[in-house]
Amino acid sequence: MAIPWGDSSMGRRQLLQLILLHTAWEMGSGQLHYSVPEESQHGTFVGRIAQDLGLEVGELFPPMFRMESQVHGDYFKVNEQNGILFVNSRIDREELCGKSPICAIHLEVIADKPLRVFHVEVEIADINDNAPVFSVRQQHLAILESRVQGSHFPIEEASDADIGTNGQVTYKLSPNEHFSVEEIMNDERSKSLVLTLNKPLDREVSPQHQLLLSATDSGQPALTGTVLLMITAVDVNDNAPAFNQSVYKIELLENSAIGTLVIKLEARDMDDGINKEISYSLGNLVAPNIKERFSIDPNNGEVRVTGNVDFEESTAYDIQIEAKDKSSYPLSGHCKVLIEVLDVNDNRPEMSLKSLSVPVPEDSPPGTVVALISISDRDAGANGQVSCSVWPPRLPFKLQSTFKNYYSLVVAEPLDREREAEYKLVVTAQDHGAPSLSTTSSLVVPIGDVNDNAPAFAQPSYTVFVKENNPPGAHIFTVSASDPDVGENALVSYWLDEKLWPLSSSISVHSESGKLYALQPLDYEELKLLEFQVRAKDAGLPSLCGNVTVQIFVVDENDNVPAVTVPGEEAATLLVVPMTAGHVVGKIRALDADSGYNAWLRYELHEGTSGPWHVGLYSGEISTTRALDEAESSNSHSLLVLVKDHGQPALSATATLSISLVASAQAIQADAHLPGMGGSPKPLVDNINIYLIVAICSVSSLFLLAIILYVALRCPCQPKEAVMYGPGTATLVCASEVGSWSYSQRHSRILGGLAGESSAKNDLMVFTPNIPVFAETGKQQDLLCATVSEPMFNLYHLFKIFVQ
Repeated sequence: MAIPWGDSSMGRRQLLQLILLHTAWEMGSGQLHYSVPEESQHGTFVGRIAQDLGLEVGELFPPMFRMESQVHGDYFKVNEQNGILFVNSRIDREELCGKSPICAIHLEVIADKPLRVFHVEVEIADINDNAPVFSVRQQHLAILESRVQGSHFPIEEASDADIGTNGQVTYKLSPNEHFSVEEIMNDERSKSLVLTLNKPLDREVSPQHQLLLSATDSGQPALTGTVLLMITAVDVNDNAPAFNQSVYKIELLENSAIGTLVIKLEARDMDDGINKEISYSLGNLVAPNIKERFSIDPNNGEVRVTGNVDFEESTAYDIQIEAKDKSSYPLSGHCKVLIEVLDVNDNRPEMSLKSLSVPVPEDSPPGTVVALISISDRDAGANGQVSCSVWPPRLPFKLQSTFKNYYSLVVAEPLDREREAEYKLVVTAQDHGAPSLSTTSSLVVPIGDVNDNAPAFAQPSYTVFVKENNPPGAHIFTVSASDPDVGENALVSYWLDEKLWPLSSSISVHSESGKLYALQPLDYEELKLLEFQVRAKDAGLPSLCGNVTVQIFVVDENDNVPAVTVPGEEAATLLVVPMTAGHVVGKIRALDADSGYNAWLRYELHEGTSGPWHVGLYSGEISTTRALDEAESSNSHSLLVLVKDHGQPALSATATLSISLVASAQAIQADAHLPGMGGSPKPLVDNINIYLIVAICSVSSLFLLAIILYVALRCPCQPKEAVMYGPGTATLVCASEVGSWSYSQRHSRILGGLAGESSAKNDLMVFTPNIPVFAETGKQQDLLCATVSEPMFNLYHLFKIFVQ
């Protein structure tokens, strides 16, 4: 605390009082308080503000540290090197606060990161730098010689701009035998300086008296002002006008209209004639600002408003009224009119935004300070009491009163930028007057984004159908994930999750667009299904991820030609005996690596083929159309069989079959030497018996197997065991076509154990469905097994298959 005066005992007592006042102030108000004498030089120490506020010296540099004052003028500064508050410019307490008993400068210290506000009051201590002053150098008084002892004559008081003891004035009159000076208290708020007549005047002895009136204050050192009193003794008119009371107290509303009657005064004079006629006027000692606002009618004594009466400028007016008679040596009477100005609610609250910290991160906890708002109202009492509110209601913000008329806008509820990116607030300050006045201010609070949303796909999985033999690098599908965040938090990149299966050589994804590309042609015969996950990651810190399952079903194309299963050649030779019409002489076997209709084969004789021959459209069996005998003109026949699939376009292959007709005995002997029938010839009857026995056993076994299969197929179809094809799975499905059975070469070994090594290949067909069935969760389910349309095989057909 700065010491405003020297080391005298009086100064020490005053210093002790200031220290006690400082301590009481801090304990009562909860704010930092310093004191410094007025007129202190630049650099005068005020206080260690950084230490007292608990701030580090490194926090004192702008813009992290700001100090603002409600008064104009840069009176104080903070040394950024040591945190000391010092006087920056000259401070005149009288100019700053006038006659106010307490003069203080309120400082707002704002520190950021975190946002804090401190309130510091620096009391400006008064020093005795103003001497008592009279408004004139000479005061003229006319006093009747007939005035009795003890009469009082008002004289002008001296004014001292200082306060306290420095402004307490005592008066002393130069030595004389007629007069003394006294201060008379009118009431608790007003006093008058009067000249008291101690001895009646004798105009004939001394018509004039010159007295020196001294006014001395109580400061250290004391200062003095003087005025010369010119007193003239007047004869004859010995009765002065007199008011019925010396002080009149009046209440007047501020902003009263010009011409408003304040009071009507009346003075009486006991004289007669011209000495009784009275003229009213404002006293010579009335201040000019009072004369600008009030006037008195000289004839009837009505005091009226002539200017603007503002409570905020002055709360009271002290007007001296003089009533003077019209004699040659006029006498005068005096009274005072004390006007108390009543406040009217004529000032709207003033609002000032001290600090605004935006945007507000959406993860800000409740209680986070967003803005500091200062509210003030120049009115008094209820008219100056202000309450603050925010509109609209039900916002995630609230106002908290922090210090006097200071409010903090703080976060009240959790924020969500994706739900509301910006809030428009209207802050209203309303006083308690009647009627009340209010001020509004709009405030926009943007919400800052935080990476709190992971990228999300529109659905949990995608099913894609891609035809095989696609060109390398073909775009097959696009995945897209959305992120409701903004900026880098919403910048999504994609990549393949290869934990389950390496896909870098087959599939790639564009990291920005999410486009999926097939890096190489897909082959249905090698790969039926690719199932993998695509992950999406945003660019936030920390980043968040989402994923989606992609199932790529390879759609079969008719790109495989049927292949005849005769090993190593396309032609076969059959030796047959003469036979009847419809006799089966052989069977063509062919395979197709495709699936479905692309692998469904049909057999036709070439258009150039002639003779009594017929080939089964779907069985491939070669039979006669009419009876043959040894008398045929030609004993050798060549058949060209065309094998076609049902693809679009259809693909085909040919097989040449050579049939030779021999006599019955030769046929039997030839049969005994046919490849696969044994090395040594045996009697035909024995071979036929063995064939019949084996055929009967086989037919019985096949019949029993057919019954079991029929019962199994009639039961509710159970999910079949999935077959793995690379990263994905396919499901085995049974099917029947036009009452006969064919098969797919790739699937033949899966079904090889159903009905024998060779016969099953010609009678069963495996289809991999092009349209899978998915549950609501998007996961692949086993495909349903179709019901066989022909539950039992034709025994004759089975017998022929076995014999062949």
